[in-house]
Amino acid sequence: MPYSSISELPDAVRGHLPEHAQEIYKEAFNSAWGEYADRAERRGDESREEVAHKVAWAAVKKKYRKGNDGDWHAK
Repeated sequence: MPYSSISELPDAVRGHLPEHAQEIYKEAFNSAWGEYADRAERRGDESREEVAHKVAWAAVKKKYRKGNDGDWHAK
């Protein structure tokens, strides 16, 4: 289920990530959704959606870090 806009992202993403980080998340999720369509491309028993969310969070973590306030801030 690729996201066409950041307004479609899960509440946990929209509620804590700055807009730029949400864009990173959306683009990484959508890319991973396509890349890991084939179950053979995934490790273990993770679903396509689980893998795409993990990839998206990893992409965000390259540019942002979680602060003590629970929100994410640019590095």
